[in-house]
Amino acid sequence: MKRVIVGLSGGVDSSVAAYLLKEQGYEVIGLFMKNWHDDSVTISDECPWLDDSNDAMLVADKLGIPFQTVDLSEQYKERIVDYMFDEYQRGRTPNPDVLCNREIKFDVFMKIALDLGADYVATGHYCRKGTIQKDGEEIYQLLAGVDGNKDQSYFLCQLSQEQLSKALFPIGELTKPEVREIATKLNLVTADKKDSQGLCFIGKVRLPEFLQQKLMPKEGVIVEIASDREIYLNGTSSFDSKEEELQYLTKKIDYHITDGKVVGKHQGAHYFTKGQRKGLGVGGTVEPLFVIDTDVEENVIYTGQGKDHPGLLKRALFVANDEVHWVREDLELHQGETLEVKARIRYRQPLESATLYKVENGLFVEFQNLQSAITEGQFVAWYLGEELVGSGVIS
Repeated sequence: MKRVIVGLSGGVDSSVAAYLLKEQGYEVIGLFMKNWHDDSVTISDECPWLDDSNDAMLVADKLGIPFQTVDLSEQYKERIVDYMFDEYQRGRTPNPDVLCNREIKFDVFMKIALDLGADYVATGHYCRKGTIQKDGEEIYQLLAGVDGNKDQSYFLCQLSQEQLSKALFPIGELTKPEVREIATKLNLVTADKKDSQGLCFIGKVRLPEFLQQKLMPKEGVIVEIASDREIYLNGTSSFDSKEEELQYLTKKIDYHITDGKVVGKHQGAHYFTKGQRKGLGVGGTVEPLFVIDTDVEENVIYTGQGKDHPGLLKRALFVANDEVHWVREDLELHQGETLEVKARIRYRQPLESATLYKVENGLFVEFQNLQSAITEGQFVAWYLGEELVGSGVIS
């Protein structure tokens, strides 16, 4: 009998995942990961991880499977929290959920599971795993979940073949309502529990407060840039090569305070991210202000009016070589090669048509349509059909 260790998070998805595996005849063990115990930044008096671990324990009890808790807070701090602060300090916007899957659930956690004699690790993600034969080898596919509304393949975009080979996603074939229905029928304590918000596994943490612990506030100015400024006028339309054109399309505009007018103050550029609209505290504009760039060196936030401001829109992005990741290593592009794909630059975004161009020092992704707020530090993921084949950190 194959042994599976399920990461029971205390939510409905992992609860039902554990039940389904048991039904399929696996020997199932539930493991709760404790990743956080700094209560100074949680929002409410409730202690979310305690509630969650209790719920996970009750579910395991109900399903009649062994249960234990593992404390990964040290690794979590090192690999996720410190990394996040570091990225924010550099003026980038990290995605902790993607990292948490790559570094914690499918690395630290997976190693613990394998040490406990597990054949597989399972999670409550809405995605599916496929297997194909190619040149006599088994190759694993990361496929979108059946529930288009909940598909979470994006969060797993950094997984490797090695990690996928040991992973199971039992609820990928179901929709969220179906998952809730199963939990209700089984009378599981998590059946009506709201989906967790906040950082992966930390529970209810407010990001600005969380950042303020490490990054000291310092006052700076908010500058508004008019959309008809000459910096947005296309300087050139003829290029000697496609690569030259792509370099032009991905070039970062270098803003200066003199390009616009000062409209307010802020408490630290590193608390803000491109495309952000809330928290600026500047009123009186015809259209809402959006952050179009942050300068952490000079501590200036640049903003523009309206979601169609040219400072927000771009057609292409670049990923440096060391941050390009192929889930399907066999499809990796070599210099000069291109690939037509569907891609997204954030979790909730519908897939958009794009072309990948492999050049010497990295990979360009050129979209058919303009994209809003392409943000450094976030992940771009590309798909062939419903299969996620690769991803990278936007640079």
